[in-house]
Amino acid sequence: MTDAPASFALLPGAAASPVILHVPHSSREIPADVRPGIVLSDAELERELDHMTDSHTAEIAERACELAGLTPWRFVNGASRLVVDPERFPDEREEMTAVGMGAVYTRTSHREVLRADGTDPEPLIERYFRPYARAMAEAVADRLAATGRAVIVDVHSYPTEPLPYELHGEGPRPPVCLGTDGFHTPPALLAAAREAFAPCGETGLDSPFGGTYVPLDFYGTRAEVGALMVEIRRDTYMSEPGGPAGPGLSRLAASLAALVDAVSG
Repeated sequence: MTDAPASFALLPGAAASPVILHVPHSSREIPADVRPGIVLSDAELERELDHMTDSHTAEIAERACELAGLTPWRFVNGASRLVVDPERFPDEREEMTAVGMGAVYTRTSHREVLRADGTDPEPLIERYFRPYARAMAEAVADRLAATGRAVIVDVHSYPTEPLPYELHGEGPRPPVCLGTDGFHTPPALLAAAREAFAPCGETGLDSPFGGTYVPLDFYGTRAEVGALMVEIRRDTYMSEPGGPAGPGLSRLAASLAALVDAVSG
């Protein structure tokens, strides 16, 4: 566990690419000064990271960039989601607060204590969440200025079996779940994703996880910002819960690259 000077990285793509591959949950890194606020033992923490990290999604995105005809941009979180979750609302709008998983988690994937009751989330919000949100908004604004549009593709994974924290875990769990937003996911983007990921098996819609990430500066107001969440079931490419990647990773990277190519033109 290390202290990184920046908790995220924007990795440049082609100047003409409107696409940003967003990888928010791939890291296991917890800064040394954040660790004392987590009450789990080291072994318990490693197990929690196994369950909650979207393992190997950064590699899937990296390989897709190498395969794409027009290299997309990448925005990658370098800190674990157990530090802050950059995709959660930092206020009462966040439904996951009901299970202790707002922007700063206080409960584990199994609904046990992660941080002590009464923990003030604000220092972590200020240090990690707000800079991340600003940088992501700037990345989107840059693509809008350069190309007239932006397409955010959120790259996630999810466990084969539901974890206790899931609010909607009773629904279908297809090999690839596509999360959509009524305003920011146009039909053409969804159709392109269904076609691109067809070689990976069935694609489902908004189950077990729905929605997609758009910076609040643009959310619900700028239709030129398209967005789609790609949730990959982990048994299709890795050993669960936190094991190595398998041959399925290459197929998924090729499908993600195909999606990038389809929406880049």
